[in-house]
Amino acid sequence: MRRLVRIIRNLALLLIAVIVILAGVLAFNVVSHGSRQIQVAAIPRVAVDAQAVAARLSEAIRFRTISSHENPDQHAEALRGMQAHIEKSFPAFHAAAKREIVGQYSLLYTWEGSDSKAPPIALLAHQDVVPVAPGTEKDWQQPPFDGVVADGFIWGRGSWDDKGNLYSMLEAAETMTKGGFRPKRTVYFAFGHDEETAGTAGAKAIAALLASRGVRLDFVVDEGLLITEGMIKGLDKSAALIGVAEKGYATLVLNAQATPGHSSMPPRDTAIGMLSAALARLEDHRLPMHIRGTVAEMFDTLAPEMNGFNRVVLSNLWLFKPLLLREFEKNGPSEATIRTTTALTIFNAGDKDNVLPGNAEATVNFRMIPGDTQASVTDHVRSTIRNDRISIKPFPGNTDPPPVTGTASPSFQMFNRTIREVFPDVIVAPGLMVGATDSRHFAGITDKIFRFSPVRANSDDLKRFHGTNERLSLEGYADMIRFYRRLIENAAG
Repeated sequence: MRRLVRIIRNLALLLIAVIVILAGVLAFNVVSHGSRQIQVAAIPRVAVDAQAVAARLSEAIRFRTISSHENPDQHAEALRGMQAHIEKSFPAFHAAAKREIVGQYSLLYTWEGSDSKAPPIALLAHQDVVPVAPGTEKDWQQPPFDGVVADGFIWGRGSWDDKGNLYSMLEAAETMTKGGFRPKRTVYFAFGHDEETAGTAGAKAIAALLASRGVRLDFVVDEGLLITEGMIKGLDKSAALIGVAEKGYATLVLNAQATPGHSSMPPRDTAIGMLSAALARLEDHRLPMHIRGTVAEMFDTLAPEMNGFNRVVLSNLWLFKPLLLREFEKNGPSEATIRTTTALTIFNAGDKDNVLPGNAEATVNFRMIPGDTQASVTDHVRSTIRNDRISIKPFPGNTDPPPVTGTASPSFQMFNRTIREVFPDVIVAPGLMVGATDSRHFAGITDKIFRFSPVRANSDDLKRFHGTNERLSLEGYADMIRFYRRLIENAAG
């Protein structure tokens, strides 16, 4: 009995020692994990005529520049109308920069720098917008293409995505030009016209044109991650996330073949049945979650700024990673940052209620995290569905994830500093862009791409992207103009 007591006592002491050591390791990692935020002084807020700039953006929204896969020219008249509006609205900039039309409807401006040896930069935005879902027009507080300015907001499709970025860049360049500013290095403004339909005729053509001229860009800035407010659990401050990485885009078309016939004599295997089973397996066996690369660096940067137990967790992912993954899996937008997502988007089969169709077809869209590829996703689909009677074909426009931009470069540090100069209350961290942007087409002429939209957003705002009641606040729009002005000053001044 005494021996048993001694054993129990020793085990208890050992357990206590393990707990003490573990607590010490966790505490050390928390304390030693210092802030990575650049200390900068906030700059004076440049005056912006909020009503005047809002009026110009509202006019731009009225041009229905809706892009379409099926009819690429359907928005030609609207594009030309908006481009005439741009030329009329920013005369000083147009006098200082060279304007070219690329791919019929895209715009390329060259603002020549005084130092021909300095590597140029490019600011990207897109002119096109997505359509309004049929039947939802009545749900808008303001008509989606009226460009109404009311209640402190500019309302309408494209106000945020992406005419807000496009016009704020031009507003900044116009006021700087009027003030006598001339960049030391060349600044390109590249405004594609088909970003919402893969950007192959617009941004891709612009990048190819620059490459043919031997242009090598220091960095590219495009739409992307936002200044999130109240969206990161455990972080009291707003977080400005710079998209240094972007997901790849892979759409696969699955087609199941079977013998057509009368519904009164169905075979064991039907086209619809086989394809439905395959799609169910894809949803049940999704690709694995990973915390690696940019996402790991984002957590590492945010960890010192967290409060309470959240700081302990992010500072000790070696122990708490499984816990963090379970939490992320509960939320779709969060889960998208750590997994190659699987989305069943289209299903077509049959045309009569008493006839078995000879084939059934489905479209599945994957957004690939860096590290996954079109080939690896196709292999996953093939091994998951386990049916040789179902063919798998890639969709045109698929792209692997572009290379990740490093955060140690002077350009990234300058971009980081610019954000904190204009938005001194925010925490800056690298992040992963879960959507596809025009910037991926520029990966061949630069190794630094920053995907960032300088505007504040909360969780309710995210529902407005490609959704109902898209809007941009007047205050937020003025800050966007201030940001692009400061960025040009820092990068090319």
